[in-house]
Amino acid sequence: MDLRFTPEENAFREEVRAFFRDHLPTETRRKLVDGEHMDKDDLVQWTRTLNEKGWAVAHWPKEHGGTGWDPMRQYIFLEELQKFPAPQPLPFGVNMVGPVIYTFGSEAQKKHYLPRIANLDDWWCQGFSEPGAGSDLASLKTRAVREGDHYIVNGQKTWTTLAQYADWIFCLVRTDTEVKKQQGISFLLIDMKTPGIEVRPIVTIDGGREINEVFLTDVKVPVENLVGEENKGWDYAKFLLGNERVNIARVGMSKQRIARIRELAATEFSGGRPLLEDPRFRERLASVEIDLKALELTQLRVVAADAKRGNTGKPDPASSYLKIKGSEIQQATTHLLMEVMGPHAMPYHSDPDDGSNEPPIEPAHAASAAPGYFNFRKVSIYGGSNEIQKNIIAKAVLGL
Repeated sequence: MDLRFTPEENAFREEVRAFFRDHLPTETRRKLVDGEHMDKDDLVQWTRTLNEKGWAVAHWPKEHGGTGWDPMRQYIFLEELQKFPAPQPLPFGVNMVGPVIYTFGSEAQKKHYLPRIANLDDWWCQGFSEPGAGSDLASLKTRAVREGDHYIVNGQKTWTTLAQYADWIFCLVRTDTEVKKQQGISFLLIDMKTPGIEVRPIVTIDGGREINEVFLTDVKVPVENLVGEENKGWDYAKFLLGNERVNIARVGMSKQRIARIRELAATEFSGGRPLLEDPRFRERLASVEIDLKALELTQLRVVAADAKRGNTGKPDPASSYLKIKGSEIQQATTHLLMEVMGPHAMPYHSDPDDGSNEPPIEPAHAASAAPGYFNFRKVSIYGGSNEIQKNIIAKAVLGL
C-alpha cells in the first residue's frame, strides 16, 4: 500500500480545513482549545452543520447517508477533525449503534433511526457495562423476558456516559440463561423515557458528571426494538467494539497534544534553558512521536484492509493493536504535559455539569493538565481493557 498522499488527497485535506475554519463557531472551538466542556447544544449545532454538508456520518455506506469516501479520505477527515480541533459527532450513535443497525437491523429500524442519528435528533448512550460485568462483559445479568409483543427488562448498567442527556440507550440483555453465557445475549434499543428507567450520576475525581448508573425496573420494550436475532447480541457487540477500537486510536488528538507539548516546553525553563533543549526530555518526546508515527501507519493499514474485505459484520482483530497503542500514547502525552507544567498543572476548573466523554485538550494556561492526566488513566480500560485486547491478539492474530 502506498501511504503517500496524492495531490487530490492533499486538496481534499485543504477543503476539510477550510470548512472547519469557515463553519465551526469560534466559541465552540475556544472551549475545546481552552479545555472547557461543550454544552449539549454545541454538539447538536455542529453535528447538524456537518450533516447539511453530508459529513456527519462520513464513514457510513453511501446508501445510508455516508460520503462514499475511500479509506484515505476518511482518515484525513478524522485526523483534521481532531487536530483543528472540532467536535467529533456523538460516537454512541455515529460509531457504535448506527453501524450495528445498518449492518444487522431491520429495514424499518434503518429507515427510522439512521437519519435521526446523522442529524443528532436522538442522543444515544451505551448500556453495556454492569457492576461485575466490565471487562468480562459476557457475565452481564440484566435480564429481558419476553411477554407477548414486549420484553420486560430488569437490571443495572454502569459507567453509562452522557446518559443524563440520552433519548435512547442500546443495551445488551440476557434473554437465555440455559446456554453458554455469550450465546444468551440480545441487543435491544430502549427509549429512555420508558417508565422504570432511573439515571443516577457518578461524580468523578475532577467533579465531572459524564458517567452514570442506569437502573431498569420492569421496563417494557417492544419486540420490534430487538436488533437482529434474539440471542445473537454478543456477535453484534463484538462488531460494535471492533469499530470503536479503530476510532479510539485518536492519532489526530495525539498529534495536536504533542504540538502543544513542544510549544509549552519551548517556554518553560529548567536549569536556565528551555525544557525542550533538555536531552532526556527530548528523548522521551521523540520516543512518543516515533510510536505515534508507527500507530498512524498501522491504522491506515487496518482501515485499508477493512475496506478491501468489505462489510462482513466481523471486527478485524488487528483493531486491538490500535486500541492498546493508541491509549498508551494518549497517556504518555498527558504524562509529558504534566512534566512540562510542573506545579502549574495543579489548579483546574471543575465543571459541575460536565458532559463530555473525552478528557479536554489542554489550554494555554494548562489549567486542565492535572485532571486531564488522571482522566486519561481510563482510556486503557474502556472500549475493552488493554489486557483483554492482548488476549484477543494472542488468540485471533497469533493463534496461541
